[in-house]
Amino acid sequence: MKEARITLAEVQHVAALARLALSPQELQTLRAQLDGILDYIAALDVLDVDGVEPTVTPWLTEVPLREDEPRAMLLRSEVFQQAPAHAEGGFSVPKVMDSDP
Repeated sequence: MKEARITLAEVQHVAALARLALSPQELQTLRAQLDGILDYIAALDVLDVDGVEPTVTPWLTEVPLREDEPRAMLLRSEVFQQAPAHAEGGFSVPKVMDSDP
């Protein structure tokens, strides 16, 4: 069996950064999946890309943009009428993260 490119401790660290609570089995599965991704990237590393220009997209067409035309803005009161909740001049949303890092 080949040696893993990523350790279980590294997977646990990444899971903690992402605030994921994973079971030991899920950690092992994720380690194997990440190891496969790293194997694939390593296979790409051996390709000879000398003389190949870097690109950000494989498509050579430009993205069509609409004309930037000024128009009347909605009033804040109209926007807040459509919102489920608002307070202090902004939208109210449920808390999704604790304050502890």
